[in-house]
Amino acid sequence: MITLLSKWLIPHREQVDDPAVRQAYGTLCGVVGIALNLLLFAGKFFAGTVSGSIAITADAFNNLSDAGSSLVTLVGFKLSGRKADLGHPFGHGRVEYLSGLVVSMLIILMGFELGKSSFAKILHPSPVEFSLLTVAILVASICVKLYMSAYNRGVGKKIRSAAMAATATDSLSDTAATTAVLLATLVGKWTGLQIDGWVGVLVALFILYAGWKAAKGTLDLLLGQPPEKEFVHRIVSIVMDHPHIIGIHDLVVHDYGPGRLMISLHAEVPAEGNIMELHDEIDNAEMELAEILKCQAVIHMDPVVTDDNGVTAEAKKKVLQAVKAIDPKINIHDFRMVTGPTHTNVIFDAVVPFDFPASKEETEKNIRAAVRALEGNYFAVVKVEHSYSGVQ
Repeated sequence: MITLLSKWLIPHREQVDDPAVRQAYGTLCGVVGIALNLLLFAGKFFAGTVSGSIAITADAFNNLSDAGSSLVTLVGFKLSGRKADLGHPFGHGRVEYLSGLVVSMLIILMGFELGKSSFAKILHPSPVEFSLLTVAILVASICVKLYMSAYNRGVGKKIRSAAMAATATDSLSDTAATTAVLLATLVGKWTGLQIDGWVGVLVALFILYAGWKAAKGTLDLLLGQPPEKEFVHRIVSIVMDHPHIIGIHDLVVHDYGPGRLMISLHAEVPAEGNIMELHDEIDNAEMELAEILKCQAVIHMDPVVTDDNGVTAEAKKKVLQAVKAIDPKINIHDFRMVTGPTHTNVIFDAVVPFDFPASKEETEKNIRAAVRALEGNYFAVVKVEHSYSGVQ
């Protein structure tokens, strides 16, 4: 249904990097989600009232909260599509992440409420009336929720939406919840065991876990996380395709919401090159990044000595080997040499992962000692830093 509606209602639907197309997908899925969840609420509320099942009634109100979640997602997509303004020069894209977080909080709230109702049913059990109509409504609900989870997950991956991923998780948790309610209804009919409240507690725990997982995903996006390795490799490939750029480092990807990325990096170029030509090549690299990856790119130009008959390159190779002997995870960049009458200062930055066991101060001390032990009377002037791209 979503595929068919998108063909009718979303022009250029394959251009998912276009903010207007993303917003159209979000709006379509939000409207369909509201309609389906309201229908499920009406059906389950009727079945719960007729059968006297607290689990079915609670599941009905779970669907009502899902309608609210779909409304939040819809509003989030609308707000995130607003253009940048004076107060928000990077746009409003992170509103989509906030809407995903709100959806997650609604899932957790519903889990708590269902848990309370189910615990009360355990303390005060009452028989559940069985009917084929109730079973039919629950089976139909499971099928609808599986479909909703599938289309939300599919569209969420297509447009890279955290809010839709949270909604897909919510729909999948609803499927498990309704399946458990259906099993409780059948067990009560066949065995006479009143497990309605116990099943409700299990469903509540599952919903709470799903809400926590969805919240963690959106919080990671809001707090900031490293870009995907594939995306980093695409950046490196585009920049290094330019012949005068001999290396890159200090890559940072700033995420201001889907389709609103800013990239900054340092590009190493020959120090003896023509500065106007090199600047032109840097400009070309920035424009290619913007065109191919749909982002804003800023590249800082770092001059590197390459015309000293390989003296600097050989020294860098020896220093790198010494550093790698300390730990293979360490890398270096911005390597320079200042030669004096008694010793040579080698100046560079060392990059370590965030989970590196040693402190920055200890790592600097170990690197200075390792470099001092090299033949050539080297003294290391080193600064230890972390990689913001997640790739060493």
